[in-house]
Amino acid sequence: MADVDQGSALPGETSSPALDSLNNDTVSNGTDSVNATVAKFVSTPEGTALAYGSLVFMALLPIFFGALRSVSCSKSKNSSDMPETITSRDAARFPIIASCTLFGLYLFFKIFSQEYINLLLSMYFFVLGILALSHTMSPLMNKVFPASLPNKQYQLLFTQDSGENKEEIVNYEFDTKDLVCLCISSVVGVWYILKKHWIANNLFGLAFALNGVELLHLNNVSTGCILLGGLFVYDVFWVFGTNVMVTVAKSFEAPIKLVFPQDLLEKGLEASNFAMLGLGDIVIPGIFIALLLRFDVSLKKNTRTYFYTSFLAYIFGLGLTIFVMHTFKHAQPALLYLVPACIGFPVVVALFKGELTEMFRYEETSSEVEATPKEETESEKKEK
Repeated sequence: MADVDQGSALPGETSSPALDSLNNDTVSNGTDSVNATVAKFVSTPEGTALAYGSLVFMALLPIFFGALRSVSCSKSKNSSDMPETITSRDAARFPIIASCTLFGLYLFFKIFSQEYINLLLSMYFFVLGILALSHTMSPLMNKVFPASLPNKQYQLLFTQDSGENKEEIVNYEFDTKDLVCLCISSVVGVWYILKKHWIANNLFGLAFALNGVELLHLNNVSTGCILLGGLFVYDVFWVFGTNVMVTVAKSFEAPIKLVFPQDLLEKGLEASNFAMLGLGDIVIPGIFIALLLRFDVSLKKNTRTYFYTSFLAYIFGLGLTIFVMHTFKHAQPALLYLVPACIGFPVVVALFKGELTEMFRYEETSSEVEATPKEETESEKKEK
């Protein structure tokens, strides 16, 4: 869960070594130290406000729409849209696995050439990004695709052996709409690979985040608390205890973070002084917020109380993160503020409404959003 940071350069754009070189050239040309300082951009209050306001807005998009899509996704019979359910055991192991992965990446960047590592990662995320963006665009394409154009069906089938021993390896069905989405996504992918432009980075990042919120499902609120609590400790340790997370986040040339330039007003689309927010700080609270939306749906009261409460809690927590970061001038682990807000606010509301027990008893099935039989029995008793 990358932290919220400010003043970084996007890999592939203008990096800090370039600024250092510019500073050295300025000094060596005999100018005074003031000119050397000018070479390093200092963001204006307007630019900073625009950057962080945009980051907050972009973070809210995949959470809101991903949560809405998670409701229909949980009822889908299509195997390609079936969600991945996270159990309490998965949640408990996740911070340990994430820590090993993070430290492994840190060692790789220290031992091996950063250029070659990022080349491999860029190609990997190029493929993943195209698929994620295609899936994200699919519902929109279904609405805007002209009815006059034929929508042909296709099937990609890979098998091994023959006769009675014939076994399917890949069986993927798609149509013309999916091909159009794939072509558009491929254009964005080529743009990202060639230019590493921050807009292309954000398009892929938003697609990853939305797909994560939509397709990763917590099976109950207790599992969500375990996951968020474990990653709370993980985030605080790796940001405040070491420089590992900040180093990896700034070295990693992949769309795993949303970025927005603080010097956009001065330099336009070629700006290079970026504020950034890690996708983990969007997806992890996002899947918990999506769970509360599905809990709202299961109550069948035509209200979205817990969803809106947790959504507002996320805005509050992220805003507090940015405020503290600017106050202390240090990168902040966003989950330090997001986890207490996203768990605390809905719990307080549930206590006030007398639904806390019902919230923690809520259990999802793998096929659809519904209350457990025990919950349904209690609800029927209340109605009677």
